[in-house]
Amino acid sequence: MKKFIALLLFGASFSTLLAQKHKTQNIIVVTLDGFRWQELYRGADSAIINSKFTSDKGGITKKFWAPTPQERRKLLLPFFWNVIGQEGQLYGNRDEGNKDEVANPYHFSYPGYNEIFTGFPDVKINSNDEVFNPNVNIFEYLSKQKGFKNQVAVFSSWQLFPFILNANRSGLMVNSGYTNFNDPKASERLKYLNEIQHKVPEIIGPDERLDFLTFEFGFEYLKQYKPRVLVLGFDETDDLAHEGNYKFYLQSAHKEDGFLGQLWQYIQSDPQYKDKTTLLITCDHGRGDVPLENWRTHGTDTPNSEQTWFAVIGPDTPPTGVIKTPTTIYHKQLAQTIANLLGFDFKAAAGHEVGDAIGSVTQTK
Repeated sequence: MKKFIALLLFGASFSTLLAQKHKTQNIIVVTLDGFRWQELYRGADSAIINSKFTSDKGGITKKFWAPTPQERRKLLLPFFWNVIGQEGQLYGNRDEGNKDEVANPYHFSYPGYNEIFTGFPDVKINSNDEVFNPNVNIFEYLSKQKGFKNQVAVFSSWQLFPFILNANRSGLMVNSGYTNFNDPKASERLKYLNEIQHKVPEIIGPDERLDFLTFEFGFEYLKQYKPRVLVLGFDETDDLAHEGNYKFYLQSAHKEDGFLGQLWQYIQSDPQYKDKTTLLITCDHGRGDVPLENWRTHGTDTPNSEQTWFAVIGPDTPPTGVIKTPTTIYHKQLAQTIANLLGFDFKAAAGHEVGDAIGSVTQTK
C-alpha cells in the first residue's frame, strides 16, 4: 500500500513539474507523407534530376540546384532552413550521425501514423485498410484533459485519418479527403472551400484531397475557431513519389514549406499563439535510395525506408538547429513528447505502451 501511495505521489509530482516547466499552451503537428530525409538535408538529388524520373530537367535544375547541400536545401525548403534551422531543432540528418526512424516493421502509412499518434508500433496495424484503430492516440487523450475539450482539430488530405484516429470512438473533429466541413457557424471562407474542393481536378485520386485545400481548410479553421491542437496531414509528396514524378515531388515539398511559413507567421502574430505554440513537423515513413528506382517506394522489402526525420520549433525547445548527437530517435517517442510539451504525461489504455519523450526537445534532460 505504501508503494502504491508513493507511486501516486510521484506521478502527481511529475505532472506538476511538467505543468510548471512548460511554456507551450498550443501545438500544431504537420505531416509530409513519405518525404525523404535526403531532400530535407541535402536538397534536390542530381541523380534523380538527371534520370527518367524528372521532366523539364533544365527548369528543375535552375530552380532547385546549387553546388552544396546547404544551398540546395535552402532553395527547396526556405522556411525549414531560414527559420527552424535557426530557431528550432531538426532530427534525422544521417550525414551528421543523427538517426530518426520508425520502430514499426512495415514502413508504410497506416502503421507509421499509428506509431506517431499512439506512441506504439503495433504489429497488428499492418495494412492501409479502412479499419478503426483500437489504440488510444495522443489527440484523443488531450481532448479529455482540462482545457482541451473541443479544442482539437484534424485536417488531412488522405481519407484514412478518421480510421487512424478512430473518430467514432475518440470524438475528434477529423476532416479528411473531400469531406465537407459542416458547421452552421463556419465562416464564408470555409463554406466556399466546401464548394470549390469538389470542382478541382482529381489529380491525385478521387479520395485524396489536394494539399492546398487541406491547408486552406486547416488555416481558416485555426483563424476562426482558435483550437489549442491542430493537425495537418499532407499527402502529395508520397503520391507523386510513387508516380515517379520527381519534378512535382520537389515542387509539392517546396509549396508545403511555404504553407508552414505562412502558418508560423500567423502564429507569431496572434496573441493566443505567439510564444505559446510549438510546431512539430514529420513524416510517416521514409523511402528507398539504392538502387535509384527505390526512391519511389517504401515498405518492408525496401531497404532504408525506415529512415525518417522530424523538426520542431517552439518556446520550450532550445534553438540548436541540426542535431548532430550520434543517437537514434524513434517515432514512437513523438506522442509522449507532444504530451510533455503541453504539460501532460500520456497514459494510454492498459497494455498499450508509450515511447519515452525526447528530452532534448522538451528540455527535461
